Amino acid sequence: MDRYICIHGHFYQPPRENPWLGAIELQDSAHPYHDWNERITAECYAPNTASRILDVGGQIRKIVNNYSRISFNFGPTLLSWLEENSPDTYAAILAADSDSIGRFSGHGSAIAQAYNHIILPLASERDRRTQVIWGLRDFESRFGRKPEGMWLPEAAVDLDTLESLAEQGLAYTVLAPHQARSVRALGDKIWTDVNGSRIDPSIPYLLRLPSGAEMAIFFYDGPISRAVAFERLLTRGELLADRLTTAFSATRKHRQLVHIATDGETYGHHHHRGDMALAYALDYIETQGLARLTNYGEFLANNPPTHEVEIIDDTSWSCIHGIERWRSDCGCNSGSSLGWTQRWRGPLRESLDWLRDRAAAIYETLAADLFTAPWDARDDYASVVLNPSESERDEFLARNSSRPLTTGERLTAFRLMEMQRNGMLMYTSCGWFFNELSGIETVQILRYAARVIQLARDLAGGDLEPEFLQLAELAKSNLPEMDNGRVIYEKLIRPTMIDLFGVAAHYAVSSLFESYAANSRIYCYEVDRHQAENFDVGRARVVVGRATICSMLTEESKQLAFGVLYLGDVNLTGGVREIGDLDEYQRFCADIEQSIHRGDLAAILRLLDREIGTMTFSIRSLFRDEQRKILNLVWKSTLSEAESAFRQLHDRYAPLIRFHSDLFIPLPKVLYMAVESDLNLRLKRALASPELPIPMIQELLGEVRKEKVTLDEPELAYELKRTISAITRRLLLGPTDLATLQQVDATVSLVRTLPFNVDLWEMQNAYYAMSERLLDDKLFREEEPEDIAVWRDLFDSLGDKLSMQKKGKREIRHHPEKSVLRVGT
Repeated sequence: MDRYICIHGHFYQPPRENPWLGAIELQDSAHPYHDWNERITAECYAPNTASRILDVGGQIRKIVNNYSRISFNFGPTLLSWLEENSPDTYAAILAADSDSIGRFSGHGSAIAQAYNHIILPLASERDRRTQVIWGLRDFESRFGRKPEGMWLPEAAVDLDTLESLAEQGLAYTVLAPHQARSVRALGDKIWTDVNGSRIDPSIPYLLRLPSGAEMAIFFYDGPISRAVAFERLLTRGELLADRLTTAFSATRKHRQLVHIATDGETYGHHHHRGDMALAYALDYIETQGLARLTNYGEFLANNPPTHEVEIIDDTSWSCIHGIERWRSDCGCNSGSSLGWTQRWRGPLRESLDWLRDRAAAIYETLAADLFTAPWDARDDYASVVLNPSESERDEFLARNSSRPLTTGERLTAFRLMEMQRNGMLMYTSCGWFFNELSGIETVQILRYAARVIQLARDLAGGDLEPEFLQLAELAKSNLPEMDNGRVIYEKLIRPTMIDLFGVAAHYAVSSLFESYAANSRIYCYEVDRHQAENFDVGRARVVVGRATICSMLTEESKQLAFGVLYLGDVNLTGGVREIGDLDEYQRFCADIEQSIHRGDLAAILRLLDREIGTMTFSIRSLFRDEQRKILNLVWKSTLSEAESAFRQLHDRYAPLIRFHSDLFIPLPKVLYMAVESDLNLRLKRALASPELPIPMIQELLGEVRKEKVTLDEPELAYELKRTISAITRRLLLGPTDLATLQQVDATVSLVRTLPFNVDLWEMQNAYYAMSERLLDDKLFREEEPEDIAVWRDLFDSLGDKLSMQKKGKREIRHHPEKSVLRVGT
């Protein structure tokens, strides 16, 4: 067959971690999910591991892992997050690459990506090299093989960038058609101008680099890629399959590759159920014999370039002005409000370049005494980023240090490495991509800059912040209240900066509300508690103690004393200081205890202020997730009172409320708010219950219908989805247990009656896996239900409710809107 199709998905999210905690904090804009990574995983990354192919009746005929049949890259920082927070999705992505090796003649479908999505043509030579090496090291660690190709962030390219790829042994990359300048057949002398996307995208091209190295380039089909991303081509799988297969030309006499490249988030996040259109299109193309699916590695091995190409330097796939989107007000934006500009982009980059160069000077000066080859050591630090264990850190130093290092020198070494790591993170491309300087993506890269400034201060003693802010002040916000980069830094960045004292403050405050083990972990810090006392003084509470706080990233540690007095609600005071004389600390504890026995809060306050008052704190000292958690605890009794009041109002005036409803007369606003709050709160609590009290839920839904209450559908659906996940896990652990199957059946029946959409994706996956095992007679090998006939009847009935096709039917059609059970309001 001379017709080949390859779909490439660029799956990526910017690093969102708090640079002081190494974890993503709560992002309210992603509600009801904790953060945007979690939300997009639920909408895209996970669904593509188990996408549905439907029959003509909308029943699920097949569940497939899309990643195994496409070409794809995942951002290393996103994979790191998935590994810890969505391990099933992560494992399925790795398994897909392994499967693709067998499918595509030994060529895996995963390709590498430069580490944290820096625009490589704008990077320093050192950063560009490290970004490529870190991307490769991350890939090899996860996928267990060397990649053949690498995705360039934003497909931004110049010859120096391609030299960096070739130097590391990479065979190919993928670019947009408008990035090609001219082509010629191998051996010809005359070049043909292909400016304006006039290149033939159906073959790979050879690029000869100034160094003498060579690189293969694939130029994707621009019109089809744009149609997938922006022209609703994913509304039906048939449309995608037809558009791909009609791109072949009878006038071409060579083997043709029709290939497209889009953001991977297109398939599910940007286009709801886009994963299903993708799954259907691939299945249809294969089963109908319209073309052969392939990936870039396989196609290149079987079809070496017959033409060479010249590219246009400093171009990208998402900026028609080249790479100006990441350094100037070129006009590219994400739908800018009237009058907004992006003139802040240039000054922002200039301020970060200044900071990078100052940090590099500090690095070179201090690292020269510690490492045999300082910049090679930074390249090798990828191993610690991947695995920050003590043993890996020891091995890293053994490989790179010029001599055995003292404890203090180890601290300097890892501070230097973390300064450099954050220095690269502050160039993540999303910081320039959108409209406003104070947007969350730009604020995030400024947080990385603040961490660089802090580490540079710790290492060299000088303060880079004043001069950095002078430069950042030239970056002007579109929002009057934000003014410029300095104001944004002072308002949004500086208050979030922490050190070991801040971690101890968090530990002290949260100790009032939760118990910690003697040795515990708070994000990327280890806390070794030596002593702690917790006292109640009437309604007040006192915590005093001492602990060693150690950063798992830099190995910095301090033994700190803390004390806090909590007076209820959000009223607390306390402090943290380094331990000086241990006997003095013990006398302080004795004095505190005496004051507690006397119930003398004033004396306690004076003691705290005198002995541990060097750093005062409050609820604001807590990290964001814990702030929310503690505030919920603080408000618990008040909210219970409010809920009780809402319930009493609702119950007392229920007949009158229904009378209003029957007459289509709106309730007084205050009363309606009470009824709405009461029913939503009770429903949320019931849907979050592990046992899922179905009669109670149905009764509450009856009241909702009678009283015409608006439900908080996203919140309720999210809570029920979490409960369904837990029930599904129980089913997988005990698939032959009749009681569990009955609970699953009752849950699905409930979902079919709900006035809002609930995704039964996990339950459908579990059922599909069980049905496959039934076909192979594997399900009952260990244990068979006591009443197998009843179990089988219930299992078949459940399959109907889950829209699962009975085995044996073969006709298929794509209906993404029927992929989840839905009942309209």
